[in-house]
Amino acid sequence: MSSRVIRTIEMHTGGEPTRIVVEGWPELTAPTLLGKRREARERHDHLRRALMHEPRGHAEMYGALLVQPDHPEADLAVLFLHGEGYSTMCGHATIALARWAVDTGRVARVEPETVVRLQCPCGLVVAHVEVKDGKTGRVRFDSVPSFAYQLDAIVLTQTWGPVHVDIGYGGAFYAILDATTIGLDVRSSALRDIVDAGEAIAEAAKKTLRLEHPDEPDLAYIYGTILTDGGIGAVNDGDWPGASRNICVFAGRQVDRSPTGSGVSARIAVQVARRQSKIGDVCAYESVTGARFTAKALSETRAGRHRAVIVEVAGEAHYTGESVFRFEDDDRLKWGFDLR
Repeated sequence: MSSRVIRTIEMHTGGEPTRIVVEGWPELTAPTLLGKRREARERHDHLRRALMHEPRGHAEMYGALLVQPDHPEADLAVLFLHGEGYSTMCGHATIALARWAVDTGRVARVEPETVVRLQCPCGLVVAHVEVKDGKTGRVRFDSVPSFAYQLDAIVLTQTWGPVHVDIGYGGAFYAILDATTIGLDVRSSALRDIVDAGEAIAEAAKKTLRLEHPDEPDLAYIYGTILTDGGIGAVNDGDWPGASRNICVFAGRQVDRSPTGSGVSARIAVQVARRQSKIGDVCAYESVTGARFTAKALSETRAGRHRAVIVEVAGEAHYTGESVFRFEDDDRLKWGFDLR
């Protein structure tokens, strides 16, 4: 039996898993968080594969690795893990991590709301955890500056020909489109067809479009595709029937079970750019599981040359268990496998 033992806390947000690594990962020594991300990818990627892929994980697994922050205001820092690599931002995992940080005392509990400052690869994200009678509940977080990078961009696909997409950034870049424009429906079409479209459009966008991030070249890539029902999710007086459904396909063919926090931030930024939403408008977004996030643009800001907004996203995370993972030396599959 190998001496390595990795311990995790298991949570989900709207059905999307967050496997929080709390013990057993080698120390990352790079001075910056993006440097730690590169170090994890270059030196310890077998551990990511071991936890995300079968037999310990599955094709839709998602994880969060806690590391030492280098931002002076951060309470903790995180690297986001998935089946294909390392995300720059993850809203559903931020919601889970913020609740966990308060529950475990990593951040001192304050009622009625505890502030958790989380350093992500895309920047500092500030979360607010509801606390009532000592119990944690709903979490909302303020995004990094989110913006519409390009509206009505044309990407060339083999199946649908030229497809019009909006490129939005909410900590990661997404290609966003109304699914009906390519003959699909996010409520009734087969999920496999949605996944095929999401993957094909993301790959076409990567080939067709040249992205630039105003601060960091490592962030300038298409992370996934968000197919929507064409709505904007406007909420009136707390009434949610108008929630807009979207399905996010990322990291190849993974399907986000949550409405996608960074994706929701990107959608709000695009809606503001299109004048479909304004500062303070509350919108609701629904995922393939029926889980919902609310979101609103809090304020205007800038991201380099781009007009941007700070978006508040809110949702709930829940615990599912704890895990202790071991690795036998003679197990030829100990670092995982992927059959996709």
